[in-house]
Amino acid sequence: MKTVKIIGVPEHFNLPWHLAIEEGAFEERGIDLTWTDIPEGTGRMCELLTNQETDLAIILTEGIVKSITEGNKVKIIQEYIASPLLWGIHVDANSNYKSLEELKDTIAAISRFGSGSHLMAYVQAKQMGWETEKLKFNLVNNLSGAVESLTTSQADYFMWERFTTKPLVDSGIFRHLGNCPTPWPCFVLVGTDEFLSKNKSLVKHIQEIINIYTVEFKQIPRIDSTLSNRYQQKLEDIQEWLQITEWSQKQLSESTLIKIQDTLKALDLIDKSIPLSKILY
Repeated sequence: MKTVKIIGVPEHFNLPWHLAIEEGAFEERGIDLTWTDIPEGTGRMCELLTNQETDLAIILTEGIVKSITEGNKVKIIQEYIASPLLWGIHVDANSNYKSLEELKDTIAAISRFGSGSHLMAYVQAKQMGWETEKLKFNLVNNLSGAVESLTTSQADYFMWERFTTKPLVDSGIFRHLGNCPTPWPCFVLVGTDEFLSKNKSLVKHIQEIINIYTVEFKQIPRIDSTLSNRYQQKLEDIQEWLQITEWSQKQLSESTLIKIQDTLKALDLIDKSIPLSKILY
């Protein structure tokens, strides 16, 4: 039995992995796939990949592309979620902010530098026509840190996956002001160069298994109820999320990768674009 370490966020997107592990799909092929939840998100996952503390990760596309251009020895194995991520833009429910326009020149809470909440603040600011060099940030680590930051006015707004933060809106902790979808497929499966170079057939087996699960995922009977119960979300929210979410079984396209690098470069988030061969497995 070969042990393989994989990390990802504790969100509904990753249920296919948990089902495959629980049903012994990896074990059947001699793989002990060990999953670890990383609530801090992409910035923290990039660190774990850099430090060789994991073999694989399900990670935000723009975050890992930025990290690879900065020297992280990681490759994108394939696209995992083909649809955009719907980033909700939130403020404290008791704040005076009522519109996105009012957030200009205020402080954004982010989990880490290089995380999705950090990078997407730039994308959103650009869409609003704001000067991105004036963006200010408060580091909060994770979702509970963001709640504290907004409640105590250390930050003014926070961007996080819309449906994960919806319960905080419903319970009157956050107010939702709008959405900012990623302009590209949101999650990819990645592996460290060292792991990929030594385990080509193993990687193929892992891909085959997860792709079988994601192809059929939406057709699983009562999958909406399963997701709702496991992730403590309203059934109608999960049903809406399922309608806009598509899993992928193919490699990220070169045109998408060029678009991501061009966008990050235009926002001064990366110094230079690098050859696609250094990013794709």
